Amino acid sequence: MGSTADVRVIVAGAGIGGLVTALALHERGVAVQLYEAVPTIRPLGVGINLLPHAGAVLHHLGVLDGIRALGVETAELCFFNRHGQLVWREPRGLAAGYAVPQVSVHRGRLQLALLDAVVARLGADAVRTGHRLVGFESTGAGAAGGARVELEDVATGRRVVDHGDVLVGADGIHSAVRAAFHPDEGPPRWSGNVLWRATSRVAPFLTGRSMFMAGHRPHKFVAYPLSPPGDDGLCTVNWIAELDRTAQGLGDREDWNRRGDPADFAPRFADWRFDWLDVPDLIARADAVFEYPMVDRDPLPSWTRGRVTLLGDAAHPMYPVGSNGASQAILDARALADALAAVRAGGATVDQALAAYEAERRPRTAAIVLANRRHGPERVMDLAEARAPDGFAAVTDVFAPGELEAIAAQYKQVAGFQVPTR
Repeated sequence: MGSTADVRVIVAGAGIGGLVTALALHERGVAVQLYEAVPTIRPLGVGINLLPHAGAVLHHLGVLDGIRALGVETAELCFFNRHGQLVWREPRGLAAGYAVPQVSVHRGRLQLALLDAVVARLGADAVRTGHRLVGFESTGAGAAGGARVELEDVATGRRVVDHGDVLVGADGIHSAVRAAFHPDEGPPRWSGNVLWRATSRVAPFLTGRSMFMAGHRPHKFVAYPLSPPGDDGLCTVNWIAELDRTAQGLGDREDWNRRGDPADFAPRFADWRFDWLDVPDLIARADAVFEYPMVDRDPLPSWTRGRVTLLGDAAHPMYPVGSNGASQAILDARALADALAAVRAGGATVDQALAAYEAERRPRTAAIVLANRRHGPERVMDLAEARAPDGFAAVTDVFAPGELEAIAAQYKQVAGFQVPTR
């Protein structure tokens, strides 16, 4: 293991981060094997947004065009107060001058598209489902170093052992790899808020390609389309309702597959009937509602021990603020592949490559985790509520010149997707 000619990486987790890691490593000539605990990867979840810097990675890997066809290219992001009055609007994706779009897409459809690409390029054996990570260790040192990985075949209970130069824990917020590194960390850190998420079929709103956030912390509603209008004139809209539930406690809300009851939140949005969207009607049209705790984890002082490192939600779970979760995992994948490509070229050792990957990505993602706790760009809604709780005649009566632009620009800089300058 560890020669400058050949590197083999084992990835635990075939979510978005793990699959893009496989594609990126393969593109750079690095051998990779993925293991996924679930027996069958199904199109679960609801909508997510891919920001342009992540889209650029997918474009380079030759998969963006197919993903664009699965969703909607977001044209604008709008912030409204709870009265439906516009606080701030900004163009997004191509409309903002990026070379690639921002794409709103169903998470499950995106994952299956990436899985298809991995199988097509790396072969059907590249992703072994139904194999749960149960143990690992770094072996040897220096050029002789590597990672020994033990997995359980969930169907038979049989133990499987594999060896690689590197193990990447891309196994989500409840990462077994992270838990082994930090056994006393405990459960994710709960904000006190709960998110109810669903999709509904409704008529297009605003531009038909608009993402909006309305209200203020912790009484907020988010929605964006995942499809263009069909023959019935309706489009599929992803929506999220957010409320504070600190008084009730978290309970078993960390189930992650828990069905939600609209009676628990819909009354708080009963009067949110705007001239551009009827929020109660949107909620009522949902086929199924799912309930999620709004959680993250504190940034870690390190991601890597020996030949084992973390990626995506295993490394930096963050609040779903600013559409950054999946996008940052994709950027991790690119950085890791670039670092390990230097090993194949003879310009670095594996240990140096892992150190370079962490040095590039850990500080940046830690800053986003902390910025999201401060509500990121959504602070404009909190300020609007604090300064004008009954609404306003003109937003310029509430915000100083340039104040809204500065908040938006600051978050883009932290998250690494500033609008390109010409």
